Order: sequence, then structure tokens, then C-alpha cells
Amino acid sequence: MSFLSRSSSALFLLALGLGAGCQRTQPEGPAKGSAAFWLTNPDKSVLFQQQAAPAWSSTAPAVGTPVIEVDDKQTFQTIDGFGYCLTGGSAELLHRMTPEARKAILRELFATDGPNIGVSYLRLSIGASDLDATVFSYDDLPEGQTDPALAKFSLAPDRQHLLPVLKEILAINPNIKILGSPWSPPTWMKTNGNSKGGSLKPEFYPAYAQYFVKYVQQMKAEGVRIDAITVQNEPLHPGNNPSLLMLAEQQAEFVKKHLGPAFQAAKIDTKIVVYDHNADRPDYPLTILNDPEAKKYVDGSAFHLYAGPIEALSQVHDAHPDRNVYFTEQWVGSKSKFEENFPWHVRTLMIGATRNWARTVLEWNLAADPQQNPHTPGGCTECRGALTIDGSTVTREDAYYIIAHASKFARPGSVRIASTASETLPNVAFKAPNGQKVVLVQNNSKQAQPFSLRYQGKTLTSTLQPGAAGTYVW
Repeated sequence: MSFLSRSSSALFLLALGLGAGCQRTQPEGPAKGSAAFWLTNPDKSVLFQQQAAPAWSSTAPAVGTPVIEVDDKQTFQTIDGFGYCLTGGSAELLHRMTPEARKAILRELFATDGPNIGVSYLRLSIGASDLDATVFSYDDLPEGQTDPALAKFSLAPDRQHLLPVLKEILAINPNIKILGSPWSPPTWMKTNGNSKGGSLKPEFYPAYAQYFVKYVQQMKAEGVRIDAITVQNEPLHPGNNPSLLMLAEQQAEFVKKHLGPAFQAAKIDTKIVVYDHNADRPDYPLTILNDPEAKKYVDGSAFHLYAGPIEALSQVHDAHPDRNVYFTEQWVGSKSKFEENFPWHVRTLMIGATRNWARTVLEWNLAADPQQNPHTPGGCTECRGALTIDGSTVTREDAYYIIAHASKFARPGSVRIASTASETLPNVAFKAPNGQKVVLVQNNSKQAQPFSLRYQGKTLTSTLQPGAAGTYVW
């Protein structure tokens, strides 16, 4: 999470005020001849609640009504999932709840039945992120010592809170996909010997590759399959704590000569994903993907949006259409407002990132306390979680509703399908594994907007208030 990038893009990253509780009512499936309709209004009058089902009709929409045509014969990328970053701090807050309260909120987040929102993807930090209470790696040593054989590597810091919570989540959804991202290597591997900044010493490239191997293998031994890793969180932002500066040429060298071969030798099928930083520098992942020796080990590239346009994801995809694109982080700030942030996140990320080939959309930290703790010294002090957890009391925040609009319905394995692009009614459409069509629409105008969805010659008409978002399922 970048302080420099946050301040430079404050106009775009307007996060939300305290969210009210969501009504936990049993949803109804779409009746024959109609579509299920779930709505959130920016004034919080409706927060991800099911509405009366609009009916399909053979009658043409009224003249002048905008029409979004949905075409499932034209397909794009497969979706891996929607979710959050389960920071160490998030896990600590969840783990300190009463067992009953924790069980209830984890089911609500990760189960797919009833009113539960079906979060399907999580990002973990490999070692500490800036939203852990303390800085740590899995091989911390006294100053002046090194451990190139990684004899002292241990997941012990994660056994206190993270792994117990993860195991409860996996009991609810054994198929959830998990991405691991490091904020910093052990300090003894770094040029400055510090958790903040510095670069990876070339003589420790082999040891750091084995550090990833051990992480994947030992997490597997704990019952946690790591589907993918990114090589470095925000490699061009060495001002966070922890952090690491890793230039594109250094990342390419590390992947092609060390990490890729190490995974191959250990028969690890965890995907290697590069970059994991802002959309203003598509040259970074392109530098790596343009190197054939590096590219052969790379599954794709990951992005944040604290700077740059979301369309940069398509630029990278179009240059290397045989490699995947992921959206892996966006914060919600504690001093910004729901009515500004909810429309921006839905329009730009849930819709914009997926229309630009992203297989995932992840909001930043899953949980924080009412003071936006815990965090490292120098870590993010204004990162609001999707949940605010105060003891065992849970408040559902902005990112909860942002993610729910897609996670509940566009399940892993869904395929993005064609739908009419619109500036005033941005939208994205999916065909879910069960055959249902899922369309997320947002009203990007200052007045109520009636519109029609058209599919296979039939139309349904709906209206969204300014800034509102609706998910339509049939």
C-alpha cells in the first residue's frame, strides 16, 4: 500500500464511510421469465439487497431508452475470483473474536448459500505486510548473520493467527484460490539490511528463490494450497515498511535464472505473476514478458490502481494475449465517503478491470479495527477494512458491498461475455459455470437512469439511481 501513490491519486481513491449492517435475508432465485436483481444505492438506503425481479418481455424498449445487449457467443477471460487481502492484521482481529461470532462472519463472507456473499479469492502476504502488528520474515536473524541454506525458515509467525483463520475459511470453501505476495525478503538478504527499502543482493537470488519454494511447500503441509505468487508487492515503492525496490530488469533476472527454475525443479505448479504495482508503468511487466527466457516461467502480471489508467491492463494483455492479467489491490481510505467511493470502485475496478482482462479483482485489507489498526511502524494508518471489527462486533464497510456485487454470482470459472460498452451505464457481463448470466451495471450519471438489458431478442427494463449499482442474474 503506497503512501506516495495514495496522495497523488486522492481524487480517484475516495473510500467509504462506516457502512450499515446488511440485511441477512434468504435470497430468491430468478423466477421463470424474470431476472434476480440486487441493488446498492450510494446514499445507503439500499445496501446489497434483493429487489423485485424485473420481467423479460418481447416488447421493444421505449424509444430513447439505452439498451445493453448481452451476447454470450462472444467470450473473453475466465474469472478466478473476487475478494480481499487477508492481511496478518485482519487475521488477528478475526482470530480474537469469540468462536461463535467468527464462525458467523466467516460463513457470511465465504459460503455461497443463502445470503452469504461467496468471496472466492484471497491474497496473503509472504511474511509481514504493512498491515501486520509487527515486521517479520520467515527467516529473521540477529544482525550480521546469514542463512543461505534457510535452515531456520519457519512459518511460526503465521501459526498464531493467520493459519487458524485460513483453516476455518478452507473448511467453508475448500476451493478458494490464494495468492501470496512478499513485501520484503529477510533483511539479511538486502543491500541495506533493513525491512524498509533496499534491494535484493544478487548473491542471495538463489536463497530467495528457495524461500518461495519453502513457503509454498510448508503452506501445503498446513493444508493451504498457494495457487499463485507475485514476485514482489509494489516493487517500485521502497518507502513502505516493509518494502523492497526491485526494478524490472532485476525481476526478470530473478525469475528466469532462479525462481522459475527453482519451482520447476521442486515440481511446484504455483503460478508466478510479475509486477503487482500501479497501472502507470505497463513497461515494467512488458519488459519481463518481452524476455522469452523469463516469460516461459510467467503466468501473467498483476496491477494496482493508485496511479495510471485501468486500460493499461489491456495494453499488457494485447501485447501478450497468452499471459493472464490480475487486479490485486485497491485501498479504501478511512477519511473518504461511501457515496463517492462505491461508484468509483464498481465502475473502475469491478467493471473496468474485468473489461480489461483481469481474472481477479481484490480490495485491500479484509478487516481493521475502528482506529484502522493494526499496522507496522510506518505502515498504512488510514486503511479501512471491508469489515470493521471491534471485539466481536462487526460493521460491514464499503469494500464488503463492492465485492459482493460480483463475488456472489460470478463464481470462479465464470467467463466474461460481450455486453454493450457505455459511458453513462458502465457494465460487465459473465456466464457463470451453472449457465446463469450475470450483469453488473452502474449508473455513472447525475440523474436516475432507466435502461434495458437485451438477451436473445428479449428485454427487461430497470432503473438505477445516480451512482447506484445493480447485479442482474438469470
